[in-house]
Amino acid sequence: MKPPPFTYHRPDTAEEAVQLLTEYGPDARVLAGGQSLLPLLHRRLVRPTALVDVARIAALRGAARQDGALRVGALTTHADLERTADPQVRDGLPVLPETARLIGHLPVRVRGTVGGSLAHADPAAEWCLLAILLDADLDVLGPEGQRTIPAGEFFAGAHRTSLAPGDLLTGVRFPHSAATAAVAEYGPQRGSLPLVAAGAEIVLGPDGRIAATRIALGGVEDRPVRSYAAEQALLGGVPERRLLDHAARLAAKDLDPRADRRAPAGYRRDLARTLTGRALAASLARSTARLQEATAP
Repeated sequence: MKPPPFTYHRPDTAEEAVQLLTEYGPDARVLAGGQSLLPLLHRRLVRPTALVDVARIAALRGAARQDGALRVGALTTHADLERTADPQVRDGLPVLPETARLIGHLPVRVRGTVGGSLAHADPAAEWCLLAILLDADLDVLGPEGQRTIPAGEFFAGAHRTSLAPGDLLTGVRFPHSAATAAVAEYGPQRGSLPLVAAGAEIVLGPDGRIAATRIALGGVEDRPVRSYAAEQALLGGVPERRLLDHAARLAAKDLDPRADRRAPAGYRRDLARTLTGRALAASLARSTARLQEATAP
């Protein structure tokens, strides 16, 4: 099918983009990489009156340290992060390039953007999962100026966010390093969105016990979720396999998984338990290696 008719604009600045989005109201759509929007347009599942193409706004690209956080511009592509040689990313947040490599096929990663994925808010999307796992803050420019939205308040449901008409997502900030974080996911086909994805971070203290941890799951509810009960069960514990398995069961226990044509609810819950266990094990291996390096004579 062909897309419905619309007015096309290609602004040079974020401020100009916001002005256009405000002028056209809720029927306007932002076009970034187009990997999510264009299929919807061609199937006429969305019918915007205007497209605001932000692709030429250079200020929305790139990753850099800002006020102690790693800020990733909204137009940064998946491939940009996958291929980055920046030690601030490779050493401090290696989970970013590793997760970028899991997204779609190469043509999708070359065109698709971090901001586009976050704004599309698919419950199984990798960047949405990492935003919740790592307590990210999302920078938004709107008609009233710049504001910051914590990831936990940004996602309002499947394909719904707290962005208002006229708002433009300009970047995402990861406030702390997460050198031991890991992601595990499963999908029936390579390159498709995962059925379920799990992210975990374990930090070991000098005594070898678990000093800090984070667990998040995507693809199980209408938005990514943190598993605070599983995190609490791990804190202070000796990182044995039995404890990790217990935490994985807790993470899956209280879920209310969505059932759809791709998978029934029970299958998603089982996947959540398995993948949480894998992500925890991968993160523990990293944390153990770092602890050994730090204590080596």
